[in-house]
Order: sequence, then C-alpha cells, then structure tokens
Amino acid sequence: MTLHFLGKTLKNPLVLASGVLGNNKQILERVHENGCGLVTMKSIGPAPRDGHKNPTVIDLGCGMINAVGLPTPGYAHMEEEWQALETRTFPLNASIYGGSVAEYQTVAKFVAAKHPDFIEINISCPNSEQHGMIFGVSEQSAFDVVSAVKQVIGDIPLIAKLTPQAPDIAKIAKACEAAGSDAICAINTAGPGMVIDIESKMPILAFKKGGLSGPMIRPIAVRCVYDIFQAVSIPIIGLGGVTTGKDAVEMIMAGAHLVGIGSGVRYRGIEIFKKVNQELNAWLCAHDTTLEQIRGAAHGRDAVKNKGQAQ
Repeated sequence: MTLHFLGKTLKNPLVLASGVLGNNKQILERVHENGCGLVTMKSIGPAPRDGHKNPTVIDLGCGMINAVGLPTPGYAHMEEEWQALETRTFPLNASIYGGSVAEYQTVAKFVAAKHPDFIEINISCPNSEQHGMIFGVSEQSAFDVVSAVKQVIGDIPLIAKLTPQAPDIAKIAKACEAAGSDAICAINTAGPGMVIDIESKMPILAFKKGGLSGPMIRPIAVRCVYDIFQAVSIPIIGLGGVTTGKDAVEMIMAGAHLVGIGSGVRYRGIEIFKKVNQELNAWLCAHDTTLEQIRGAAHGRDAVKNKGQAQ
C-alpha cells in the first residue's frame, strides 16, 4: 500500500507518533520493520532537560494520562544518535520544540543539517511550563514559529503538530499553512487533566496534571482532523487514539492523509503497525475501495471533489 507524501514514498500510511519510543536507531528500525510507514523521533529541544519526576504515566483503562515533561539531551548532545541514523533505511520525521521562536529556529537549523526526511515542530505539548502549547493556541504565534523554522530548513518538508486546546484548531492550521507549513499533524494529547489518589488526597502524577491520550480522545482527534480538512489544502497526519484498522479508516474519512499511532503501541505492542495495516487493508478489500476513495469521505463527495487530494 505504498503512497506519496510531500515528495517521499512511504510503504503505508501509518506513522509512529513522537515521544513513544525515543531516538535509538535500532528501536526505530524495528518499528519500521514491524509495519510503520514513517517513524517520528522523540522531540528534540534546545538544551538538556530531564523531564518530570515519576510517576509520569498512568494507565486509565480507556487511555492514559502522562506528564513526561519533554525530556531531551538537547540538540547539541546527540551526535551518537545522528551518526547511527545516517545509515537508516527508513523515512525519518524529526520532532523539535523550543521555548521561544528563536530557540525553535536554532534547533531546526541544526537538525536540518542532519538531513531527516521531514521536520515536525511540536507547538502543542500541554505538559511543560516553559515549552510547547503556548505557540499552538495563537494564530500569530503559530504563524511566527512556522515562518521562522521554514526560513532555515531548506527544502525539508515542514509539519506543524497542533493541540486540541486551541480555541479554533482550523484557524491555527490555516495560519500554519499561510506561514509555509507543508502538512499538519493533529492532535497532540488533550488536556491537561488530573487524577487524584483519594486515599492520600494527592494528585498521582508528580507534575500533578498531564495530557490525555489513547482511545478516549479519538473522537476529539477525529473532529479536529475533520475541521482542519475543511480549512487547509495541505495534507494532514491524523493522530489520537488510533488502535485498530477501523480507527484508521475513520481518521482517513475525516480527512487524514496519514494516520499516527502513539499510545496504541502500549496496548498492542510494536506489532500494532503490522496489525492495523492488515485490518485496514482487509476493510478496504471488503468494501472494494481504496485509500484515495475514502479520504475525506465524511465531508461528502462534492466537498472532496472540489478540494482535490493533497499530496
């Protein structure tokens, strides 16, 4: 099920979400071998950062709540990882973040010189006091950071990762498109939320609040992708709560070109990509249709025809 995305050929439409399995080449390679079309690195920041103290992740059954806190060795302290990734045989999406527009630009320029296939700017994390979501809830801030990054990465395609906490995510996506973003990734975790231990009378997470992920946020993600599809002409990576082939079909019908999987790795293991691919293909065969024919189908035939299919 090969397809084209921003000038690159992917073996299927599934994407490993950022922050799930780190930056180790061997692990990322295993993900690709197990059926992932595009592998995303853990977000790279401007300086070494430990992240939050444990506990950082809680399984709620219907999903998870986490406050990992964007841990990173910092962009200037990853030479071993970059050297290993030079010999990769899989498409690589490098995720970056910063605490200011200037920091985003600095990290992006450095990372671009390492030649990833795509660069994804994380302007959507709700679990850090100094980084992330502030840039994804304002049209002007989103425009500014996308514009700044676009100036320094040459011809590497740029993906903006958005937050569902934006007052109007479609307007943020449109601002990112106007600033030069080549694609949109939606969504990051929802929230922040909180879980309290009623015996100790204390929040369970060390950071107290955290982002929600997993099946419980899929309806939010589907709605966001649907809204973004109506607002922009660039392709969308639909992400949030996908664990089955039918979930992927739903996301594609909302308008996603590619489908991201994050928390699903915890629920179904690294083989989830192979399993979801099989389930997606089985559904398409059973309905005698293709990815192109169902993309954006929830918007109605005329809407999709008038819009055209972004590549």
